[in-house]
Amino acid sequence: MAEQVLAGQSALVTGGSSGIGAGIAVALAAAGADVAVNYHSGEQAALEIVEQIMAMGRKAIAVQADVGDERSVAALFEQSVAAFGTLDIVVSNAGLQQDAAFVEMSLAQWNQVIATNLTGMFLCCQQAAREFLRRGLRPVSKARGKIICMSSVHEAIPWAGHANYAASKGGIKAMMETIAQELAPQRIRVNSIAPGAIRTPINSDAWNTPEALKQLLKMIPYGRVGEAGDIGNTAVWLASDASDYMTGQTLFIDGGMTLYPEFARGG
Repeated sequence: MAEQVLAGQSALVTGGSSGIGAGIAVALAAAGADVAVNYHSGEQAALEIVEQIMAMGRKAIAVQADVGDERSVAALFEQSVAAFGTLDIVVSNAGLQQDAAFVEMSLAQWNQVIATNLTGMFLCCQQAAREFLRRGLRPVSKARGKIICMSSVHEAIPWAGHANYAASKGGIKAMMETIAQELAPQRIRVNSIAPGAIRTPINSDAWNTPEALKQLLKMIPYGRVGEAGDIGNTAVWLASDASDYMTGQTLFIDGGMTLYPEFARGG
């Protein structure tokens, strides 16, 4: 069992029913936290994560919410606080893609991605900060609260055919840094994780054949695809007192993808 560095704390993970979100929820629980697992439509998957967490001896609930809807987010936080008394950690992870060539991208595709990825993060971070300010410091952590935003290497790397997604992630960077600056005097820490290629069901086309994997690995100097647990371990560290002096930072967990590997031999 992992060291209980988050013992006595409670967490909310949006988009926590699968992929990276599920990996984070399980990792936080293994480190001692009770966890609210938010889902949009995958109730059964969320309940399975809840069962896995409860088997560790932690409390867990599954809560449906659309993070792009203000009332839904307010209800999500109300249910989570009612279950645990408060929240100490909020991981704003929910996100989606609606890919299209730029000249063919519809306004609906643009709006859906921005609403979930960026507006949804604004709403969740705002509710988190309000809860942390409401209840003040607790002896379980040096910080009043910890917010972890899920970004992407595409906050830094342009991605043709994904203008809406890349814009949402670039917006996350600027928003995260701004609210980190604003909330630091209240002892609320805000940081981002920017994953590279992570092995999850949603992106299996990128690595599920030998040729696809070979092409993908050309972009990853470290020579392997990331796992959800890699992101989960990072989230635990960011939520713990081990990172208490860190706020307003983005951690790229990408096997070196942002090192521009095509220039390794002179470009």
